[in-house]
Amino acid sequence: MKRVASACLAGLALSLGLAGTIGFAQRSPATSPAPEQNAVIRRYCVTCHSDARKTGGLSLASFDVARAAEHADVAEKMIRKLQAGLMPPPSSARPDAATHAALVAALETHVDTAAARKPNPGVRAFQRLNRPEYARAIHDLLALDVDAGAWLPLDQKSGNFDNIADAQALSPTLLDAYLNAASAISRMAVGDRDAPTVDHTFTNPGYVSQHPWDHVEGAPYGTRGGIVVDHVFPADAEYVFEVSLVAGANSKFEDVDVSVNGERVALLEYETGPAGGADGRGGRNIRTEPIPVRAGQHRVAAAFVRRIDGPYEDLIRPHDWSFAGGGSGGPGITTLPHVRDFIIKGPYQATGISETPSRQRIFTCRPTVSSEERPCARQILSRVGADAYRRSLTPGEVDRLMPFFEKGAGNGGFDAGIRTALEAMLASPHFIFRLEREPDTARPGAPYRVADVDLASRLSFFLWGTPPDHELLTLASAGKLSGPASQATLEKQARRMLADPRADALGVRFAAQWLRLQDMDKVHPDPNNYPNFDNNLADDMRHETKLFFNSLVRDDRSVLDLYRANYTFVNERLARHYGFPNVSGTQFRRVEYPDDTRQGLLGQGSILVQTSLANRTSPVLRGKWVMEVLMGTPPPPPPPDVPTLDETVEAKNGRMLTTRERMEMHRSNPTCNSCHRFMDPIGLALDNFDVTAKWRERENGMPLDTRGTFYDGTPITTPAELTRALMKRPVPLVRTFTENLLAYALGRRTESFDQPAIRAIARAAEANDYRMSSFILGIIKSDAFQMKQAAPAVTNHP
Repeated sequence: MKRVASACLAGLALSLGLAGTIGFAQRSPATSPAPEQNAVIRRYCVTCHSDARKTGGLSLASFDVARAAEHADVAEKMIRKLQAGLMPPPSSARPDAATHAALVAALETHVDTAAARKPNPGVRAFQRLNRPEYARAIHDLLALDVDAGAWLPLDQKSGNFDNIADAQALSPTLLDAYLNAASAISRMAVGDRDAPTVDHTFTNPGYVSQHPWDHVEGAPYGTRGGIVVDHVFPADAEYVFEVSLVAGANSKFEDVDVSVNGERVALLEYETGPAGGADGRGGRNIRTEPIPVRAGQHRVAAAFVRRIDGPYEDLIRPHDWSFAGGGSGGPGITTLPHVRDFIIKGPYQATGISETPSRQRIFTCRPTVSSEERPCARQILSRVGADAYRRSLTPGEVDRLMPFFEKGAGNGGFDAGIRTALEAMLASPHFIFRLEREPDTARPGAPYRVADVDLASRLSFFLWGTPPDHELLTLASAGKLSGPASQATLEKQARRMLADPRADALGVRFAAQWLRLQDMDKVHPDPNNYPNFDNNLADDMRHETKLFFNSLVRDDRSVLDLYRANYTFVNERLARHYGFPNVSGTQFRRVEYPDDTRQGLLGQGSILVQTSLANRTSPVLRGKWVMEVLMGTPPPPPPPDVPTLDETVEAKNGRMLTTRERMEMHRSNPTCNSCHRFMDPIGLALDNFDVTAKWRERENGMPLDTRGTFYDGTPITTPAELTRALMKRPVPLVRTFTENLLAYALGRRTESFDQPAIRAIARAAEANDYRMSSFILGIIKSDAFQMKQAAPAVTNHP
């Protein structure tokens, strides 16, 4: 009975989503007849998945392999678990390897064959531009770098990504946000000689270090710390720059360099006030005299002139947790001053508007007499509108924009007219939404090929995260993305786009979200134990992972290098943190790992920090992350009545328990053990990395014990052994990567009917050593990417 109970507990975990990495089932021998395979299911699976037990809400008592395609959702759950080797559970009776592989192959064959007969590319609601896509679209359209978060609310995430169509809710508040953004951005682009005098305040987060070695990109060389902002100056005028600083008692004199586009415009002397400022810590504002600046977007910096390289103590920390422990820490408890706020005031005494990159994009003609204004305006609106709407405008659409021009021109002249029409464009559904028109010939419920202009947008937003460029739109307008030669044309365009720097969006957008790099913001290592960790180092770690992923795309490396690569990308500070020798300077460069303690993603700080807690490592979180993010097999949430690991006793024989000791006490509960036996060995193999991803040998004065057994029986103790255990069975890793890349490319969650396409893409990529281009091109050429399911017929009920 104990054996059955143990098997059912494990079966519960499996039915809720656990899976691992066993075998290439698609390369197995010929399958056995369906009756024999059904007998295998009855013998090894129905003990828990019976009509009576329904472990995990699933019964396989009447499941027929020959009819697997009729119950594809159930079959896909079985394939995922069988392919991973987690069903039957390791503690239960299991079929031999050949029988196991034949069952997986039979299930996949039946489902894939049925899918080929009746392909289902899926349905996707229209998408709207989310924050990153909106910012990139504005950059391409108007040569402006904007923070879309200044107007648009946070994007809802679903299935890891922020571009999933059915999660992009619309509301009056959101539409107002797009309208406000259109108004502000159109004024930034055209300029405004009559702009009111306002104060724009930029604030440095308290967790940002301003050490001498922390040179901020965009500030002049020879400076340290400070703040750098991209600011749009509305007119040629005078502006005042004000710097708000905080400093510790030991700080005396500092020089603050204020620069515009790297050129110094002022040098301010700062001396700590004896009585302190409003914050009681020597806070003080210093400002420049009025300084003339030309209109347009400029990079402005306020940074300290570097005088020393240390060593010194810097205790700058954010209020929220410095004060939480009863301490008095906060920004400014430091031997050196820090820039807290940077304020740009103006414009004063405007004299005009210089030619800016944004105006050059817009004003491609200039009327010299009033009779030329309307033809010139139509030319501008037709061209800019085509870029904004991602297709050519019809004469009627230009006609509908002209009243906006006329209204603006009547109030403020030609420039004001163009600005008003531009605002209308940016507020248009044709710009904000990625609308795909269903052809008149589409049959209800049947698949159809999306129009060329829509396919161009799908391709561009996938690879670049931005609207298509002129070359791609020209091909789409000519119908070159459909027809007999379209696949070759699409591949040529995809390879061209992957060679473009804009393809870095795959690392910044796809990889960052799939790997959950944003979760680093949730972890602030305890400054009492990790005083040298700050936001600058966290940003370096995120940048490392993005550069690493983009190098795989750029060099067309194998996707398996995500896990086994013996190199990474670091600058001096990150290399020093990891313990790598001979790396100098702030620039990132590729370096080989000095040994096998680090490999691929599992040696990078962005992964190891986000899966830690503030004051200790968490093998549970690290094991869960590997299973969920890399293997696609998330464990179920813990039962509500089970105590957390932190609630276990903290001391033993007068000393603090190690993480392993707490875990073993926690796992003594059979309910916990059924899942933790899968997660914990994975996380323990990574426990030599501390909270900040530095290598360690001891915890709480005790030698670390990282020994464990991978669920397939492989002993693992080190990160290298964990990587080898994963690499022995790469299929689940590869399919999980494909699944996530497809979801990101389509802007919708993948469903069970997508799994045959995912398997086909992964199998084709295997023949090409799993190179990145194989996955990207496989998705672009898939029916799911090029086609769409028409809406079903509407039935009117009496």
